[in-house]
Formats: sequence, structure tokens, C-alpha cells
Amino acid sequence: MQNIPAKIVDDKYYYIDLIYSELAKVVVGQKKLIDSLLIGLLTEGHILIEGVPGLAKTLAVKSLASIISSKFSRIQFTPDLLPADIIGTMIFNQQQAEFSIKLGPIFANFILADEINRAPAKVQSALLEAMQEKQVTIADKTFQLPDPFFVLATQNPLEQEGTYPLSEAQTDRFMLKTIITYPNREEERKILRQNNEGAPTLSKILDNDILKTMQNKVKAIYLDEKIENYILDIVQATRTPQEFSLEKLQNLIEIGASPRATISIAKAAKAMAFLNKRDYVLPKDIQTIAADAMRHRIGLTFEAEAEQIKVDDIINEILTKIATP
Repeated sequence: MQNIPAKIVDDKYYYIDLIYSELAKVVVGQKKLIDSLLIGLLTEGHILIEGVPGLAKTLAVKSLASIISSKFSRIQFTPDLLPADIIGTMIFNQQQAEFSIKLGPIFANFILADEINRAPAKVQSALLEAMQEKQVTIADKTFQLPDPFFVLATQNPLEQEGTYPLSEAQTDRFMLKTIITYPNREEERKILRQNNEGAPTLSKILDNDILKTMQNKVKAIYLDEKIENYILDIVQATRTPQEFSLEKLQNLIEIGASPRATISIAKAAKAMAFLNKRDYVLPKDIQTIAADAMRHRIGLTFEAEAEQIKVDDIINEILTKIATP
């Protein structure tokens, strides 16, 4: 941990700049990905990242874990993976003639579930149950997961063969679903040069106490009643669009966003305000994170799919129609 003067530490926003600058040493661009990771970290939520291979998903979460005094585990999901490979299992000790429990890789602060859609449903469920309950039961014993406990799951949208797509009920457990894209030309030039020079070493700049303090600061961010109503209108419009003069969406939405969407938008908006060094939430915070909080919680009809209408198109239409406070 760096020796930071006390008067600087008292600045509650100091660590935001420090985190961004440290991660920028190894992660080029991908601000949306970094923001999503920090939102999940600050709100104790889990993040689902979708993007083609090679977009620094693994690098970003490993780098974030490395600047915090915490334990990191990477679990590569494959079709032959078993729940015991994640949560742990009973092992027979021949010398002592008794069973002992070996804890799995899920017992860490940062979990990277790489290509989560490559493992069968029973393995996905084991991870998602742990995410929800923050505990694991092996045989007749229950073990609490470490605090903080943060899961970043990735999935590749290109390959369909040999994959097991997450159901709507399972993806609903993730606070945000963030879609990341290719870097621009200059960012890719920087990536090229950086890899030729070798990756720099990152410094540990946070510990669990500092992280808890930051999480408490996020919880204290002011959310005005008008902003609350704005969130409610956006979510309600996915369920009853006709009540918000969005009749054309009525035949396109089969399943509206769940109450978890409302909670996730509010929490993520507070974190976004904190990352922008504000003590209050603005409508633009809601607009920034609304798609990430709802795209995996809205089900489209066959009519929408036939017309090649995407969930993000629906969300953008709602954000355009709902009056901004």
C-alpha cells in the first residue's frame, strides 16, 4: 500500500482518480468496461460482460484485483466442468480415515467466470446461487464467502455451438450486462506498442477498509424523489408501454424488466454519480446505465425478432419518450 498523506486520504474522491490512472497503465481505452467493474465493486453487484475475445475483459478484472489487497480466482467454464469444481467437495483422507472439505476457487474476493455460457446449467446454477446467497453448502456444512465478493462473468456472443445460454432468470442475478466493442485505431496502436514494451507492474492502492468506506459513500449519494419517479417510469414502461404513449412497443415486449432492474438502476446511478465526483444523482446518470441494467431483463416477442429489433432499440425508444425531470 502506498504511503498516502492523511489529508489527501480525507478526500473521498481521491481514490477514483488513483484507480483510473493505475488501470490505465495496462488497460487501454475500454472506459465503459472499467466503469462497469467499478460500479459493481462500489455497489456489491455482479457484472456480466459480453464481447468478442481479445477485448481486455480478463486483463481488466485481473488488474482491478491486483490494485486491491484481495484474492483473485479465474474459473474457465468448460462443458465438462462440475459444480464441485467451483464450490469445493469432500475428500477422503486415507491416513486419518476421514473425510475433509476442500474449498473451491469460488472462495476469493474477485471471481472471473470466463465464458460462463460454455458450462451446463447445473454449473451455472452453482455459481449463481453463491452469488445470490453469498454462501456455499458442502455436505452438511455452510461456508460464508469472503467479503468483498465480486463476480465478473464473460460470454462470447459469436459462438453458439457447444454453449449453454443463461436463462432470463439467471441473467437477472447480474446487476449489469455490459456489451463492449473493439478499440479505435489509436487505442489499438497504443495496445500494439504497449505489448512490445511489456506490461508495467501495478501498485496496491486499496484495502478492504478503504473499499468499504467508498461503498458507504456511494450508499449516501442523494437520490431525489423526482429521480426515483424517473426510474420507476422507465421500468414501468417496459411492462405497460401503452400507459406511456408507447403503444408501438406493446407487441414487441414479451417480458418487462423485473424489480431487480429498478434496484440496479438506482444503485448503479449512485455509483456513476460518485465516479463523476457528485453527491447527487442526475438524469444523465440514469440514462448512462439504463441499457446495461435492463437489456438482460427484457424479453422480446417473435414479432420483434422477426423485424430484427434489438432490446437496446426498445430501451432507447423508452428513454427518448419518458420525460426527463
